Amino acid sequence: MFRLSNNLIGILNFITFLLSIPIIWAGVWLRNNGSSECERFLDTPVIVIGVFLLLVSVAGLVGACCKNSCLLWIYLVVMFLLIVLLFCFTIFAFVVTNKGAGQVLSGRGYKEYKLGDYSNWLQKRVTSGKNWNKIRSCLVDGKVCSKFNETYLSDTVEQFYTERLSALQVSGCCKPSDECGYTYVNPTTWTKTITNSSNPDCAAWDNQPDVLCFNCNSCKAGLLDNLKRDWKRVAIVNIVFLIFLIIVYSVGCCAFRNNRRDNSYPAGWKA
Repeated sequence: MFRLSNNLIGILNFITFLLSIPIIWAGVWLRNNGSSECERFLDTPVIVIGVFLLLVSVAGLVGACCKNSCLLWIYLVVMFLLIVLLFCFTIFAFVVTNKGAGQVLSGRGYKEYKLGDYSNWLQKRVTSGKNWNKIRSCLVDGKVCSKFNETYLSDTVEQFYTERLSALQVSGCCKPSDECGYTYVNPTTWTKTITNSSNPDCAAWDNQPDVLCFNCNSCKAGLLDNLKRDWKRVAIVNIVFLIFLIIVYSVGCCAFRNNRRDNSYPAGWKA
């Protein structure tokens, strides 16, 4: 009979093997059927993750159930590297999302966001021309502001100012900054007035649906605020996953020890 650790590693990797198949299928489907560049952008990472899980799970499954110490050793090395990378990424995620918060406005239900409030590393990744052009295209294709306009179209100016609006849709990309002093017509249409504000976003604003404030620093700041929140959630999930991986790695080490002992005494004593 196989020992408990070998059985556990075998079961866990069989489940991982089954999960990798729909992940690979999803990546192939996105590549062939993605309706926009934003959707197709995800196909390669999804396929890579699926193939990685497939290969690692096969190595762990065969190594544990067939007493193949070489494959199990490769599996443990990969698991160790994965634990180290995940730990480093989790620490990094907490560090780069430590800065940045919306500014409360008097008499407003929403906040406004400043690009300079966020970490320099995040700013550089988002503000580079190549990256922002792709992000901007995705925001336009995703009809972020169109949905926002439909939701609050019936609001009067007083009602609109009291709404609790999202960083990305309102204070970021779909309306001009309050300090511009523009006159409200509807959520995505504002009449430009003479302003003394030095904020470059005021000049960047346009009522055209595919322009609006997508070129504004406030739009980039709104995106960074969303990224900050998402990365913190991912970091918390990573901590739980990291604990799980450490447990699996420990069980795998026991299975590797069993394999070496069994291969050394194929017909002899087993603990």
